[in-house]
Amino acid sequence: MTDHVEVTGRGASHVVPDLVIVRARVQSDAKDVASALTESSSRTAAALQAASDHGIEARDRRTDDVGIHPRHDNNGRKVIGYTAYQAFRLTVRDRDRVGDLLQALAGAAGDALAVDGIEMAADQTDEAVAAARDAAFEDARTRAAQFARLAGTELGKVIHIHEGGVADQIPRPMYARSADMAGSMPIEGGTQAISTTVTVRWELA
Repeated sequence: MTDHVEVTGRGASHVVPDLVIVRARVQSDAKDVASALTESSSRTAAALQAASDHGIEARDRRTDDVGIHPRHDNNGRKVIGYTAYQAFRLTVRDRDRVGDLLQALAGAAGDALAVDGIEMAADQTDEAVAAARDAAFEDARTRAAQFARLAGTELGKVIHIHEGGVADQIPRPMYARSADMAGSMPIEGGTQAISTTVTVRWELA
């Protein structure tokens, strides 16, 4: 078998977040399951329609968790009603419109709306992913060359490459202050790391 060295390198490219992710939910109470689900569904539909009216495209509107659970009296024994909820996620491509969007959501869903959080994100462009791969390969090559020198030889040709995957690391989350905020909502974000690992095997000369 040909002598070889195999090394895993890590690399990242840093991009400025250009998207805002709004995570929200609609929660409705009713005496029976059907009414709670109907009310939650209706208000969620209204909120999503409001998002659409404010320029959030279909690809940027996504529903997440949906559920229902009973509500009990103060003694925790008797069921006095049910709470249904529907969570959704909106991707906002113009962050200056976040405040107006939150106001529109609140107007559509009323006091059933809860904003779970707001965070910055960035598109994983082909250029950013390629830069992360290049950095990971260079890291692996540098390590492998060092090992080869310690063994008194040099690196030969690459005989195998395996990418460990691209990981999207989102910076600190930014939470909404209130759902009835008017106007633009200032949101700041640092850089976001698009990272990956690459495992490379070289022949030893």
